[in-house]
Amino acid sequence: MDNIPVIMIIFGGSGDLAHRKLYPALFNLYEKGLIKKNFAVIGTARRPWSHEYLRGQVQEAISESIDNYDKKDAEEFASHFYYQSHDVTDVDHYIALKHLAEDLDKKYDAQGNRIFYMAMAPRFFGTIASHINDQHLVGPGFNRLVVEKPFGHDLASAEELNKTIQESFKEENVYRIDHYLGKEMVLNITPFRAANPLVRSVWNKDLIENIQITVGESLGVGTRGGYYDTSGALRDMVQNHIFQIITLLAMPEPEKLNSKEIHQAKQELLASLHIPTLEDVEKYFVRGQYAAANDKPAYLQEDQVAPDSMTETYAAGRVVFGKGPIANVPIYYRTGKEMKEKKTRIDIVLKTQDNPYGEVKPNVLTIIVDPEKEIHFTINGKEVSGNSLRLEELDFGYSKKELSEIPDGYERLIHDILIGDNTNFTHWAELKQYWKYIDAVEQAWETMNQAGKKPETYQPMSFGPEKANDIFANKKDYWIYQ
Repeated sequence: MDNIPVIMIIFGGSGDLAHRKLYPALFNLYEKGLIKKNFAVIGTARRPWSHEYLRGQVQEAISESIDNYDKKDAEEFASHFYYQSHDVTDVDHYIALKHLAEDLDKKYDAQGNRIFYMAMAPRFFGTIASHINDQHLVGPGFNRLVVEKPFGHDLASAEELNKTIQESFKEENVYRIDHYLGKEMVLNITPFRAANPLVRSVWNKDLIENIQITVGESLGVGTRGGYYDTSGALRDMVQNHIFQIITLLAMPEPEKLNSKEIHQAKQELLASLHIPTLEDVEKYFVRGQYAAANDKPAYLQEDQVAPDSMTETYAAGRVVFGKGPIANVPIYYRTGKEMKEKKTRIDIVLKTQDNPYGEVKPNVLTIIVDPEKEIHFTINGKEVSGNSLRLEELDFGYSKKELSEIPDGYERLIHDILIGDNTNFTHWAELKQYWKYIDAVEQAWETMNQAGKKPETYQPMSFGPEKANDIFANKKDYWIYQ
């Protein structure tokens, strides 16, 4: 790898995300040589830290996340870190930040390249972007802005934030990061579809009955009750992670595997996204809240959660596109807290066809994203004794060595930011369509609230409310993962 010169400014440099994810990811890229001598990182936050204290925190983050690391390398790496106590609303602090960035640019010969990483509360994103612009923090080299989710709370707030950001940065220099797009098995969807004739031949509306996505979380909201009660499962998981997976599964095959062609394919697909009506939501969507169990509180009893909250901790629903290879094929999803286990799984269910054996189970292509990284193909085969059928599984998995070599999602995505590849980031045109869908569902649920229809209650360690089993358009269909 080349040594890329750059000054990275992390807004929220004392936070949990920086400590757990960003610093270890940057260290791994340092060890691989992508950044080496000509880089510096400025961490900013309200806390009155010193350069030395931040460097100690960086080394601590590495020791907590990486086994068998070289301590001398970690110390040398941490020496490239600098800290500035920063109030994001104070213009004078941006002036001081600009001077520090210019000094470090000279010291490390960073060639005027800047990466601005927003790793703090989303309510400050617009303020930071505005001050980067009006205080001229951008350098004479490349300038890239990284924005964590959530990008807005609804379409109106997302549009307002996007307008503010685009006063400072062009769309191609805005990296809306979603770590799901850095996961190995999510990255594997496109080659799995395109490079295997068997898979490619069945990836169409004539042969796929439906697609099912499960993103289960085994824990409750914990200490995040205050945040979660303003968000809910739909905004927290569907608007970003699940829609990213859906788009990769349903988009037309790009002519070339480059950023422009892939985003063009995604946008062509999303322009045909069916926006659900109230009738659709009543028929094909379910929301729920977890009950109490085993000394654990129900959602409505959690700290900082309103006792009459209508916020959903579980959401199941349907996505349909009018175009693309699987046009009009229903894509079902479910996600929630306090579910049976922590797992992200995709099931592509193929249509059954007439055959001499009569009614048979469908063939299913399964991609397990987390915690395992596996692909299964479930087929029908003959029982050893007799001529009856049984289900067989063809399995793919990684060796232990390969698993140990798979980079963390943040490492992959920061690598892409450094080299200027925005393939695995969300374009505004895509995000806009996601929000149109989410807003329509939220508005329908609000109408249902006013009519006295509350979220369903479900038991922890389950797959959610029983009613989620009834959302299929074809009543013969069912959740494959049970």
